[in-house]
Amino acid sequence: MNKAFVKENDAGEDMDEGEADVPALPAGGKNYMTPAGHARMVAEFDQLWRVERPKLVETISWAASNGDRSENGDYIYGKKRLREIDRRIRYLSKRLENAEVVDPAAREATDQVFFGATVTVEDVEGSHTYSIVGLDEADAGCGRIAWTSPMARALLKAREGDTVLLQTPGGRRELYIAEVAYRPIE
Repeated sequence: MNKAFVKENDAGEDMDEGEADVPALPAGGKNYMTPAGHARMVAEFDQLWRVERPKLVETISWAASNGDRSENGDYIYGKKRLREIDRRIRYLSKRLENAEVVDPAAREATDQVFFGATVTVEDVEGSHTYSIVGLDEADAGCGRIAWTSPMARALLKAREGDTVLLQTPGGRRELYIAEVAYRPIE
């Protein structure tokens, strides 16, 4: 089928899946991650590379052997899904290649905030607990914030008992660091 009749945008095809959602690593920086985050990425990579991709290639081969490919839904969908999987595999392999695993549980006890710390902060809105994790494992809804986020940047190198200022779109917030702990992050 001629591309003129297909509503597909090739502009974003070279961009790896997830790159729009995850900020780029700082220039020359490493991809810091916790052991749990690293294990999740390795598991996803293995699942895609060893299970999903081979099954899909088999399905595409079968669909291609059926003849006319222009109206073969299995073939067309399979090729599209294969591109998506290959894009994700490339993305994961790049991120894992630059990964530096930092185990917060292995860190010696300190009251200073570094990567992997679980920090309890208090402000006028109440008490909140955040774990400072890698870019690929951040999930603010679960209390995991990326080490490059404004909140983490405000907390990094501060100590238990300190008050830090965080600039937000709603104005400045004062955060009192009530507790700093280093434990495994799930």
